[in-house]
Amino acid sequence: MPLAASNHGTLHYGVVDLVAPWQRPRLPILFHHGIGASAGIWDGWRPALADAHRLVTFDMRGYGRSNIPAADFRWSLDLLVEDLFAVADAAGIERFHLAGESIGGTVALAAALARPARIATLTVSNGAHVGASIQRVEAWRRQLDEGGSKGWSDAFLRDRFHDDALSAERRAWFAAEQEKWTRDSILNALGVLIGTDLTSRLGELRCPVLLLHPDGSPFIPVSVMAALHEGLSDGELNVFGRSRHGLPFSHAAQCAQALRTFLDSRKAD
Repeated sequence: MPLAASNHGTLHYGVVDLVAPWQRPRLPILFHHGIGASAGIWDGWRPALADAHRLVTFDMRGYGRSNIPAADFRWSLDLLVEDLFAVADAAGIERFHLAGESIGGTVALAAALARPARIATLTVSNGAHVGASIQRVEAWRRQLDEGGSKGWSDAFLRDRFHDDALSAERRAWFAAEQEKWTRDSILNALGVLIGTDLTSRLGELRCPVLLLHPDGSPFIPVSVMAALHEGLSDGELNVFGRSRHGLPFSHAAQCAQALRTFLDSRKAD
C-alpha cells in the first residue's frame, strides 16, 4: 500500500500509469478530492487523460486510509498544502498539473501560490478562493449530531446531485463513500475554509488556470467563480448546466474532456 510520509501521519495515494511505453509521457496530473468525497471520484476522468498522463490520486487527511487526526488536532490550509506536496514527492513527481475539487480546489490554489515552480497548470472544480460561511458549519454540526454521518450525507447528497444525475448504482457508491467520513474530520476540514480569502493573491498566479463550475452549487454561486476568473491573469471558465456541487463525479467525462482540451490547446506537457 503506497503511503506518503508527512509531519503528521501518513497519506495513502495511488498511481495510474497507462501511457504506452513508446509514447513520450506528458507531465503527470495530481488530483485532490474534497470533504465527503474520495479518490474514486476521479476514476471517470481516466479515459480522457490516462493515455498521455500519469495520474496520481490520494485520500486527503481525515479520510480513508490516510491519517485520521484526533478531534483536537489543529488543521490548517498550510497543513493541507504540505500534505499535497508530500504525496507528490512520494509519487516521484516534481512538476505536475494539479486538479482539485471543493476544498481540494482551495488547497490547490494555495499550493500553486506556495510553490509555483512545481505547478504547470491548475484546475479548480466547484471550489473557490474564499471560505464557506459559519452558518454552513453550524448546519453540518447539527446534521451530524442529530443523524450521524449518514444523516449528514443524506442531506449533502441533495446539494451534490439532481435526482436524475446518477444511476442508482453510482449514487449508492458515492453515498457509501461519503458516510465513511467521521464527524470531527468533516467539521475540522470545513473549518479550514472559514476565514480563507486568497483574493489579494490571485494576481500572483502565473500558471494557466482552468475553472470548472456547476450552475447550481448551493455553496459557491457562479458569481464567486466569475470573480475568481476575473482575478486571474491566465484563466478559462467553464460553467456546466444542470449540475450541483458533485460536478466532478456527475459530469466526470465532460470535466475530463474539458481538462484534456485545455492541456492540448495550451500545449502543456
